[in-house]
Amino acid sequence: MSRSSSKDRSSSVPPSPQNRPTFPREPDLYTSLLSSRLTDTQDNGTFNNNGNPQATGSSTSPFLAPHRTLSSFGAIPTARLDDDRSSILSDGIGSNNGAGTSNGRKRQLMSTSELARSSGVKHPRLNYLSYYIPAIKWIPHYDLKYLAGDVIAGITMSSIYIPMGLSLASNLAHVPPVQALYSFAIVPIIYALLGSCPQMVTGPEAAGSLLVGEAVRHAINSGKQHDDDDTKNAIIAGIVTSICGVVALTAGVVRLGFLDSVLSRALLRGFISAVGFVISIDQFIAEFGLISLAKLEGVSHASSITKINFLFNHISDIHGPTALVSMVSLAIILGFKKFRTRIQDRHNWVVFIPDRFLVVTIATVLAAKLDWASNGIENLGDVAETNFQIRFPFKQANITKIREALPTAFLISVLGFFESVVAAKSLGSPIDANISSNRELVALGVGNILAGLGCGLPSFGGYGRSKLNKQTGGKTGMSSVVLSSITMFCLWFVLPYFKWIPRCVLSAMISSVAFSLLEEAPADIRFFIKIRSTPDLLMMFIVFTLTIFYSLELGIAVGVGLSVVQILKHATRARISILGRVPFTDPAIFKNAEEFPEEIVQIEGCLIVKIPEPLTFANAGDLKNRLRRLEVYGSTIAHPSLPRLRSDEHNRNVVFDVHGMTGVDGSGAQVLKEIVEGYLGRGVRVFFARGPRKGGEVWETMERAGIVELVRGGEGDFFEHVSDALKAMEAEEIVVERPASV
Repeated sequence: MSRSSSKDRSSSVPPSPQNRPTFPREPDLYTSLLSSRLTDTQDNGTFNNNGNPQATGSSTSPFLAPHRTLSSFGAIPTARLDDDRSSILSDGIGSNNGAGTSNGRKRQLMSTSELARSSGVKHPRLNYLSYYIPAIKWIPHYDLKYLAGDVIAGITMSSIYIPMGLSLASNLAHVPPVQALYSFAIVPIIYALLGSCPQMVTGPEAAGSLLVGEAVRHAINSGKQHDDDDTKNAIIAGIVTSICGVVALTAGVVRLGFLDSVLSRALLRGFISAVGFVISIDQFIAEFGLISLAKLEGVSHASSITKINFLFNHISDIHGPTALVSMVSLAIILGFKKFRTRIQDRHNWVVFIPDRFLVVTIATVLAAKLDWASNGIENLGDVAETNFQIRFPFKQANITKIREALPTAFLISVLGFFESVVAAKSLGSPIDANISSNRELVALGVGNILAGLGCGLPSFGGYGRSKLNKQTGGKTGMSSVVLSSITMFCLWFVLPYFKWIPRCVLSAMISSVAFSLLEEAPADIRFFIKIRSTPDLLMMFIVFTLTIFYSLELGIAVGVGLSVVQILKHATRARISILGRVPFTDPAIFKNAEEFPEEIVQIEGCLIVKIPEPLTFANAGDLKNRLRRLEVYGSTIAHPSLPRLRSDEHNRNVVFDVHGMTGVDGSGAQVLKEIVEGYLGRGVRVFFARGPRKGGEVWETMERAGIVELVRGGEGDFFEHVSDALKAMEAEEIVVERPASV
């Protein structure tokens, strides 16, 4: 494995600059970091400053004396180019106290400011701050060519979602309609300043508003307040919204953005479908003119099953004019949605038609001119015109309400964050912005905290309206600023005219949203049936059923609990496998013996085990059990009741292929040491192939744990390839190949 020094010297000459590869992202930063590190590059103790391999073990151990293939940079091993790139960048961003060594001495690392200056950044601190506050970057460099599209998109959003906000507040959250407008006035502009997705539109959502309504319903049913106490209902909404903001902000600060992967698609589809069903049943009462009767019988805040029973018992009491206006409004909204979907590919202008705004405007004008109220069609009524008041929710008088609102606020935060991140990542950005889940949490958290001070509704990003924003020309956060500005204008000047809006029309708008929540469920169900994913179907059914028959909180809580159990089961299962050699391959190829039994040959007297993942406390406990199954049965899926299928003669040597074992914690190292000790005690030689770099974190952990000493003391060793370990055994004349069928 040794190489001549002349070869090393010739290979270390860097190529000409024109032949060097370039990277599309941060070339200046990477090049400067690379050049600063080339002066004392080493492979964690494997190479010295002159690029010559150091003696790190016996000459029979290829892994301990790896060959060095130089890349076009002239000093970095090709096999480690990607790893070095990430490690250089991460090292450079670290502190100056030096992490890592060069020939046993500390390496001086560059600070973030030094890295920025070396890359030509004039104002490092401002550049650093602009990552967390994107408005610092996009506002000074705003391109006026985007202005027309942003303004049109903002107006379109306002015409559709301001009436929708009134519906969500009055019909789902059971708070004064103006509270939704406070959210639309505050959260979008905050998100425009702090959010990482310029085209995202934030605001109250149906699921979150319904959960706020559940909190209000709980307070009413417990006798702590009355249904018509708008002030106390608004305070509850403000408390829930503020807690949502605190939860989101805290999660973003401590970098919990990765949790958007915790909830499965089946769980969310089951819950969202249940929300759509619950909303539909709620709105039927208003659409049929049965609001007063429902309040009289005390079913306004009852379960969905109770409301269904109420509707069947009072079919004869349906108010004809109200039902007619509701059905016509709903038919227009749904019909235009279908029409727009069919022709918008050929005629893009159709997306600019604010169908909901037109329906609400026409219905409001007709209600005022024709006095629909005299015919029994209930209007929205006077909307509070009081000045905006800041109510700090976290005070002693609200302790009981805060404690009761915590579960609801947490669920809203989880659902809202998941939908926001999905929307942000699906939309992307016309200016190639970097979408960060953690920054999304911070932006949404700050926005909801401020909205909660005004007793607004919880607000998160929505894919539907964000997609419409993109389709109508929105390119930057300016469209959200326009939305907030128009909402403020409505709060100051248009509120008196809202009183003529028929409640049944607002209910029809909410019903259209509920149907959109339900329309994707059949496709998901068909897909899960097609791939025979019984666990996902069962998850959807459980969450949907519990939400319908019991409560929203119980449905999502059980769903999250089941998801966590699935994650833990997946994380604690050791994914080891037995390998066999594909005959007549040079270099030798090894495949999973269980998946490709007809393509491989077994190695007589040798068990080759692949560990494809980091070894931690979570999966180390299962490693011994699954390893024993491989020894006894040659498979990890064989049932323990079977008789022994593999004799001890086939396990005289064990080779661990640990290429995927990129990390080992204390528990994992302890279990691995016990396994090695057990083999050595039975006279079995242990080899490691494709193992960790000497000097790396995994190697040092194994060395400190005594695993390296045990392996070498038991006449084993560490090799660069599995075939090298087999050759070493073959040299001892203890390895014989035989067909897998024998």
